[in-house]
This record gives sequence, structure tokens and C-alpha cells, in this order.
Amino acid sequence: MNSGKNSKAAKGQSSFELLITLSFGLAILLPIVTLAFIQISNANSSLAATEAQQAASKLSSTATLIASEGAPAKQVIQVQIPPNVQSIFVGNLTNGIGHEVIFTVRSPTGLSYITSYTPANVSGNLGGISLPGTYLVNISANSACPYSNNPIPCVYLAPVVP
Repeated sequence: MNSGKNSKAAKGQSSFELLITLSFGLAILLPIVTLAFIQISNANSSLAATEAQQAASKLSSTATLIASEGAPAKQVIQVQIPPNVQSIFVGNLTNGIGHEVIFTVRSPTGLSYITSYTPANVSGNLGGISLPGTYLVNISANSACPYSNNPIPCVYLAPVVP
């Protein structure tokens, strides 16, 4: 009868030892997996900011080119919008006449403002573009900025509506 109890006790002890070993392994592995997910999240955020900077630079450089040609110059360009873009402002943060293209990008630390400067007066409304994807943007030089009380020349940016 004792051999049956010893056999069960030995099986119980080996199961307990296996459980302890697996617990230590998980305790070591869990922080490593957590750090890996944090690093991936940071990398995705950094990539979105870089792609937003490229798109803002493309818009502002094309606006500068169109402004140098003067009214009625126009160009339609294709712009890739990365994930995590919350909004796009042209001119200033109220879409008034200014000198910047501003992308608002969500990141784990909050909102980031990605800007690109242009020497030309720019205005526009790209607020409808916030989902990731490829969009066509119409960039046109005007002798007077549309939707503005100031009759100054500017370059107006608007999405091409299909």
C-alpha cells in the first residue's frame, strides 16, 4: 500500500515542479513580450510621423511651385496619408491664409503636429482627408484666396472629389 502512496506523491511532486518551472519561464517571458509590443507601437508611431512629414513636404513644395507660376496655374498631385492622422490644416490651424501645411498625428504620447513651411500664401480645406490611403489633391494658384475676406493672392489646396 505504501508503494501506491509513494507513486502518487512522486507524480504530484513532479507535476508541482513542472508547474513551478513553467511559472518562472512565464514570469521571465511576460516582460520581454510587453517590451516588444511597446517597441512595435513606438516604431509604428515614428513611421506614421515620417510619412506625414513626407506628405506635408510634398504638398508645400508643390504649392510653392504653383505659386511661382501664378494664377491660373493648377496641378493635381497624389498624396499618401499614413495611419493615425487626425486632421490636416492648410495655412494655419484654422485653415486660414498662412504659410504651413500641418498634419495632426495621434501617437502614444498624445497629438503631434507635423508641419511643412512654404513661402507662398496658402489656404485650403483638407479636413475631409483623415483616413489612411491615397488621395488626389488639387493645388491651384488664385489671384484672390477663395473663402477669405482678404483679396490677396494665394495657393488653394482642396481634395479632388470623385
